[in-house]
Amino acid sequence: MGVTTTNTLPLIGAGNQGASPLVPAGSAARSMVEGYDPKVHDKFFEAVNVELAERGFLVAGAEDVINWARTGSLMWMTFGLACCAVEMIQMSMPRFDVERFGMAPRASPRQSDLMIVAGTLTNKMAPALRKVYDQMPDPRYVVSMGSCANGGGYYHYSYSVVRGCDRVVPVDVYVPGCPPTAEALLYGLLQLQKKIRRTGTIDR
Repeated sequence: MGVTTTNTLPLIGAGNQGASPLVPAGSAARSMVEGYDPKVHDKFFEAVNVELAERGFLVAGAEDVINWARTGSLMWMTFGLACCAVEMIQMSMPRFDVERFGMAPRASPRQSDLMIVAGTLTNKMAPALRKVYDQMPDPRYVVSMGSCANGGGYYHYSYSVVRGCDRVVPVDVYVPGCPPTAEALLYGLLQLQKKIRRTGTIDR
């Protein structure tokens, strides 16, 4: 009598009555839900690994090292203005866990180098947004999250809404959606990391 094996994925909720639909766990879940591909590697780290293997040490410019450190320690200022803030909060929960990329929320702009503008920016809120941005130390970055922050969105023709937060602060990355999903915001932050690595410190 032969034994047959199958390539089954570990499942969450398999033994519980009334549990949610079966979802693969671990790397399989990340591949299916988040689009994570373990075979795709960052070229920057591949080059670092090759140099370490060949020489045993790294030679790099100070700015390259500083930019690399910045990408792994983005402290973001929570500036939730409307419904997009719910997805921003979801991004920091265990399912998506943005802190695995070295990003953590801060309550003070003086400790932050990234501002996520999530939601509808009104004319009355615009001075407060600029004031918080001015209190952030250089280099500072801004992510515009959602259609309202990008260009006014649903309220584009309203008398009281700013048609895009880029009229008040300089924006580095735009994340579209109404509201964007937590995955979309996470992807936008990864694009910001690549931009910081590519362009270095930008004086504004």
